[in-house]
Amino acid sequence: MLTSILFISVCFLAYANGANDNFKGVASLFGSGTATFRQALTWATLTTMAGSLTALFLAQTLLVKFSGKGLAPDELIHSLPFMIAVAGGAGMTVILATQSGFPISTTHALLGAMAGSTLLATSGNISLAPLLSNFVLPLLLSPFVALLFAGLLYRGLSMWRNHRQHTNNLCLCIENPENLALATNVNMTLAIDSAIVASLTLDRQEACAARQASLVLGLNLERLRDGLHFCSAGAVCFARGLNDTPKIAALLLLAPGFDLQWIIIVVATAMLLGGVFNARRVAETMSHKITTITHEQGLSANLVTALLVIFASKLGMPVSTTHVSVGSLFGIGLVSGKANSEVITSIALSWLLTLPCAAICSAAISYYLSACLQ
Repeated sequence: MLTSILFISVCFLAYANGANDNFKGVASLFGSGTATFRQALTWATLTTMAGSLTALFLAQTLLVKFSGKGLAPDELIHSLPFMIAVAGGAGMTVILATQSGFPISTTHALLGAMAGSTLLATSGNISLAPLLSNFVLPLLLSPFVALLFAGLLYRGLSMWRNHRQHTNNLCLCIENPENLALATNVNMTLAIDSAIVASLTLDRQEACAARQASLVLGLNLERLRDGLHFCSAGAVCFARGLNDTPKIAALLLLAPGFDLQWIIIVVATAMLLGGVFNARRVAETMSHKITTITHEQGLSANLVTALLVIFASKLGMPVSTTHVSVGSLFGIGLVSGKANSEVITSIALSWLLTLPCAAICSAAISYYLSACLQ
């Protein structure tokens, strides 16, 4: 009975995680107009699933950390009511934030849920050392590191682009002009087909763009930029799936009758469904409300987010993809002068409330289960 409840609770948490987190990696694609909502969601779904399945091979350290070892006594960790309370409390917190359109951290919610259940079960006896070193510090530092790196990267790219515009104002444009037709009189027309003859023009970049010359030195720069943007967004989603799946799967590791491979598959599937059916409100917040996003800004934010999250996953650091992604977007918004401080303040407040909300929900579930089992 308790095993079935735990399984349902973990699936609920995975669904809530997908609803709140799946779109975060592709928010810049949607916000900059590079992709429609449906295209961005499809790309997020595919790449997140790939990251979730890869977690089985590359993120073993996170599986151990989020089983609760070191944070709570071993006898408590091995009890199914504790795991049910953690999954249920974190899932309730994340789905509540999703319905309100706030992008919060599942990692943060899990931490709060673990702390709440442990405090109730041990009457306040909780080990703070692993709590601070393994969880709190990475969660606190990651958004500031992302803000700094994303701001510096975008500033560097802007300076490089402006330097090229001032020092190299000429470009070689390769165009295929339209067919020309010269009429000599009403009875005879001389047609000149120039479609097979390329036109080479040396002119200013603004003039080339005005004539819609998409090829510069043989390269379609717009397509190359958009391709890199898509790849960076996919990398963020892949990294998020890689980092988040073990955290949720760890809650089922100690339950009898579950194989690790099937746990990963079930969690990945539930995350996929949550993203497909319940991601719209968080998508609007991430894509349009934090800051206006251009193609270059979205590319910069995604590169920083992907690198930081993948690096953290490899080291077993449970950082929040939400904190890193929002920090990157806000950093770029500060550099461009278009950051929405009111929205950022609201998101930061939701982050502060995540931990106590998850702790209260988890403690309530734990108390109810204890009363029912007596």
